[in-house]
Amino acid sequence: MQDFWKSWAEAAYTSTGFFWMALWAFILGYLISSGIQIFVTEKKMQETMGGKNSKGVLLGTFFGFISSSCSFAALASTKSLFKKGAGFIPSIAFLLASTNLVIELGIIIAIFLGWQFVVGEYVGGILLILISWLIVRLINPKKLIKNARERLKGEDDDDKGSDKDWKEKMKSETAWAKVAKQYAMEWKMVWKDVTIGFTIAGIVAAFVPDSFFRTLFINSGPEVESHSFFTILEHIIVGPVAAFLTFIGSMGNIPLAALLFGKGVSFAGVMAFIFSDLVVFPVLRINAKYYGWKMSLFILFLLFTALIGTSLALHYSFDLLSLLPDPNNVKILESEHFQIDYTFFLNLAFLIISGILLYIGFFKRKDVKHMKEMAPKSQVMENIMKYLAFIAYAWLIGGWIVRIWVV
Repeated sequence: MQDFWKSWAEAAYTSTGFFWMALWAFILGYLISSGIQIFVTEKKMQETMGGKNSKGVLLGTFFGFISSSCSFAALASTKSLFKKGAGFIPSIAFLLASTNLVIELGIIIAIFLGWQFVVGEYVGGILLILISWLIVRLINPKKLIKNARERLKGEDDDDKGSDKDWKEKMKSETAWAKVAKQYAMEWKMVWKDVTIGFTIAGIVAAFVPDSFFRTLFINSGPEVESHSFFTILEHIIVGPVAAFLTFIGSMGNIPLAALLFGKGVSFAGVMAFIFSDLVVFPVLRINAKYYGWKMSLFILFLLFTALIGTSLALHYSFDLLSLLPDPNNVKILESEHFQIDYTFFLNLAFLIISGILLYIGFFKRKDVKHMKEMAPKSQVMENIMKYLAFIAYAWLIGGWIVRIWVV
């Protein structure tokens, strides 16, 4: 029983330590994302994404890069842009960029996994877009695209975007109040995923033996110096399955990705795990609601095929350039998380900035209204996630009590 108490305390410490490591990065990323979403309107994006040529794809990628990393927000924005005339390929580019190329995700990956994975994330995001573009050009699903656009025509058009110049908005207190409300909305969208994801990472680190990962990801282990093609392919396919089983978005999955890599899962398998937030069932269901099941299944095929190709290309390119990261360099489990160091001061500074912004939005200018369209989530799943998050909080508090007074 003593071993259980010790593991519980270790799990709680690891989970909260992971979150403390990443807190300033979450705040910085969501502050930047919120500001851009208020100062750059969806109408401005749509006006430049009408075609399927390279300019439309490039702009779709850029606008995705400066958008929210939340999959549900990205799905809703993609649907809105496509409905208002953006080309299908630029819309897919926007969707992939807004979930794989965003600033906050890169910062979190840098903290937990290192620079090679940051490069892999951004280069991989571009490869996902290029491979998807190539597949669409080869298959040319004109009828599917036409039917999907027709299906969206009956929906109400709710475009409340302002035509004000962004420089004008920067001087407006009302705009900053909207930034504050968008910032709060960003946290509201991810708090359950982040809570559950970081808690699971701590539990996995403390309780799950290495043998489990060796069974799930064949021929894995920190001592394995190289992997065969079929081993890498198995890791790439199992990565999205593992991500689906966690029910967590990419931001909450990064600590778990770091644990997988530390356990010896291949670089390609970990990248596939990170890339997989758009090939899970909730996203399939939402796309079916928007565009119909045929188009939803086509998007699933498109993104999963691109994911496999991208992960393989990244792995062998990094291997060729001798840039594959070493799993032995992932030392997050050995860190002393709560110290008076740069993380402490960054967290303190960004918490103060958050407080000032929230004061403007919810106290000084609480009259300002701001709403952002979200993809329709399953209420049952949302309730499950909420209760799991509350259970996670109870687990973490209990673990800290055990750590302080029992162990």
